[in-house]
Amino acid sequence: MTVLGERLRELRRRSFTGRGPEVSLFRDALAEPGLIFVHGVGGIGKSALLEVFAELAADAGRPVVRVDARHLRLAPDPLPAVTDEGRPVLLIDTYELLTDSDDWVREEYLPSLPGDVLVVIAGRHAPGPRWRADPAWRDLMRVVALDNLPPEDGRRYLAAQQLAGHERLLAISHGHPLTLSMLVDAVRRGAQPSALADLPDVVSALLTQVITAVPSPRHRAVLEVCAQAPLTTEELLLEVLGPEAGELFAWLRTLPFVDEGPRGLHPHDVVRDALDADLRWRAPGRYAELRDRISAAMLARIRASADEREQIQLIVDSIVLSGARSKVETCTTPPPTMQAYADRLRDGDRASIVEMTSAWQGEEQAALVSHWLERQPAAFWVFRSLSGEARGYTAGLELADADPGVDPGVDAMWRHGLENGAPRPGERVRAWRFFLDRDHGQFTSPSVTLFAACQTLDILLYGDNTAWTLVGAYEDAARWGHTMDNLGFQPAAEYTVGGRTFPVFAHDWRRAGVAEWMRFVHARQAGAQAEPPESGHTVLSEPEFTRAVRDALRDLHTPERIRDNPLLGSRMVRTHGGPPVDALRELLATGTGGLRTDLGELVDRTFLHPATTQERVAQSLHLSFNTYRRHRDRAVGHLTEWLWVREVGRVE
Repeated sequence: MTVLGERLRELRRRSFTGRGPEVSLFRDALAEPGLIFVHGVGGIGKSALLEVFAELAADAGRPVVRVDARHLRLAPDPLPAVTDEGRPVLLIDTYELLTDSDDWVREEYLPSLPGDVLVVIAGRHAPGPRWRADPAWRDLMRVVALDNLPPEDGRRYLAAQQLAGHERLLAISHGHPLTLSMLVDAVRRGAQPSALADLPDVVSALLTQVITAVPSPRHRAVLEVCAQAPLTTEELLLEVLGPEAGELFAWLRTLPFVDEGPRGLHPHDVVRDALDADLRWRAPGRYAELRDRISAAMLARIRASADEREQIQLIVDSIVLSGARSKVETCTTPPPTMQAYADRLRDGDRASIVEMTSAWQGEEQAALVSHWLERQPAAFWVFRSLSGEARGYTAGLELADADPGVDPGVDAMWRHGLENGAPRPGERVRAWRFFLDRDHGQFTSPSVTLFAACQTLDILLYGDNTAWTLVGAYEDAARWGHTMDNLGFQPAAEYTVGGRTFPVFAHDWRRAGVAEWMRFVHARQAGAQAEPPESGHTVLSEPEFTRAVRDALRDLHTPERIRDNPLLGSRMVRTHGGPPVDALRELLATGTGGLRTDLGELVDRTFLHPATTQERVAQSLHLSFNTYRRHRDRAVGHLTEWLWVREVGRVE
């Protein structure tokens, strides 16, 4: 009579897919004694693989001894004795629970086994340094790092579960077997997930399986940082979490689901997604706060770097991570750029750029790019393969330097800026006029990611000094319009070159600065329908700004009037941060402190801390009232100039 265990084993055997190289290795290993050390994160399929190994060994007539460390008794010798009959195979599962006995296993237990035994150890951690330091074990041991299922094996698994065609489950699970299995169960129960976050019960179960124990809330916090940051360094933890960063970073490095790279630590994709979804669901306020702190730390690092290549790479890391969580088609999982990088224009690039432009967009567009290569060569970024060959490019033109009447695209963008809030003296107008990949045009390629990184770097470095950023490089308005909307860029105009129509998207940085823009983009990435943050902010001309400063000084101590001052929506106040009225007061006080001593004292007594009438202030300063008014107006003029420089972004 068939027992239930046999039926369960048969069903599991039917569901098992993939792991061809590991199975082949074990088949070969059956011919001679040795040790196979399998390691991988929780849920990666180690136990299922050992089940297959056990069947293969039994089919080969080998006696099998199976040990699961979860079921061992506490004893001086916790592992079983193995007889020397029939060339035995010993399978030890959940080895991470034997960490404290690792030295004993390596130095005493395994050497005591029969000489013809084949041992397989499976656990979450790779063999420690003492295994690798012993030349004998290095020669006898084969280490197998078990990773996620490749897409083809994932498809075979879904087919075995009668769910062929559910490609989204592969993307959500990243090929992690346990996650994929739980997603299959959820779909059979009627769920239709588009992301791991849609299934909080799966997230909770997955984290319980993968993350065995978190020692403290601080350790939980470092996991949450690691999930949200593209790469985690000790320096980042110091900025985000404080002085315990060193200890927390060291702990993070010990986790089996955290990998080390040349620029920092990163968790496995499915663990990152699960931690991110769990925190967003469990504590949305803390999720937003942590995201903002990480963004601020990353922004400071980008701005502090003098290496453009490093700046671009930091932004690429963030774009790829946020894209993986986006619901916008053109933003979802943008291609990584491991095989390409952004560089400045070199002498031999012009012919390649003109040639690819002609091939994709025609001779007229190629003639225009040739013009701008001569006129503004510093505006061009070239996307190169690792061999240095140009595989794509973009150009962010400075429109204050543009030639009117030469390029319909530039003319359309400049006209929009003039008609909807002309740049004030000292403000820049940035126009992304060209973008192409040599092999893919404007379709999915590493160049798409690098183009987005170049635009983002320009915004982060110069957005607060810029009136307008305009993007007129895309041909397909339907394809790119939703993406630009989620980035806070609104349809502004269109133009035609060589029979091709190009839409223009625009953002006015005086109405919504870089900090507001980042909050908006983060909200959209999180799935919120945040409104563009431009409404209610007025762009003041210099005469209007001057009048507003005078009104602010007059009304500074009249709350019902100062609340209506247009300076409260100005760029300088929003950039300063804090409640608008308080920010304006602080700016006025700071500017006054920079005036010549006598003029600063006059403004302080007259406007900032008035204790009496202006006539008495004049008397206290030993000035006639006419002289006092001349000095007052001169001081207000100097203060206004100081504030105007901050408004238009010309601060050195």
